[in-house]
Amino acid sequence: MTAPLLAARNLTVQIGECLVCRDARFEVRAGECWGILGINGAGKTTLLHTLAGLRPQAGGEIHLGETPLSRLTRRRIAQHLGLLLQDTPDPFPANVLDTALIGRHPHLSRWQWETSEDLAQARAALSAVELGGLEHRSVTTLSGGERRRLALASLLVQAPTLLLLDEPTNHLDLRHQHRMLQLLQHQARGGRGIVMVLHDINHVVRYCDHVLLLFGDGEICQGKQAEILNAEVLSRLYGYPVVEMRLGEQRFFASG
Repeated sequence: MTAPLLAARNLTVQIGECLVCRDARFEVRAGECWGILGINGAGKTTLLHTLAGLRPQAGGEIHLGETPLSRLTRRRIAQHLGLLLQDTPDPFPANVLDTALIGRHPHLSRWQWETSEDLAQARAALSAVELGGLEHRSVTTLSGGERRRLALASLLVQAPTLLLLDEPTNHLDLRHQHRMLQLLQHQARGGRGIVMVLHDINHVVRYCDHVLLLFGDGEICQGKQAEILNAEVLSRLYGYPVVEMRLGEQRFFASG
């Protein structure tokens, strides 16, 4: 069996008094789509940033492929791992196409310009997130949802094998929430690994095959989504009654 894209080995993550996880062990493999669920303050974003190497873990190891994350340069990490932050600021004025092309930077040498192939990748990514007609628009004129889709396009242009996404549906309307989650699910089926923090349980049920639950006291639960998610577990996770409903072969969760 090939090495997992990401492996947490006896991982302990803590921020302040919050113990996010203790001695956690899990692996993300190509083709898998993981959803992270937990109450506010459980440390979902902290865990994602730790997995991306942006902050140190309190214990254990994180491997990217077969190599400990701590031994890799940021450039090397960015060639294989892409991170979508919860909110993506636009510090410099630029148009939509140039912003999408930022994703190619880890693959270019210091003074190398983007090639026609890079431009083609950027345009394909913009089309995938339904921004194809806005290439020359300034990012400052975009709505919050359009900026969110542009951030995702830049991540696709980066072309990492592993994508870590913090609330990718932020600022998106109902239609675009599902279109972007379908796109990410398609990326996983194409051989990438996807890990995303989500707040909607039903999005996890519909689009994720694996789940990682953070209970806020160091306890976690992870594995196949269909085997783990049920009303009892979710009620304990959120400290609030959750009920399960079914419509044909589909199942849904709602507050009790």
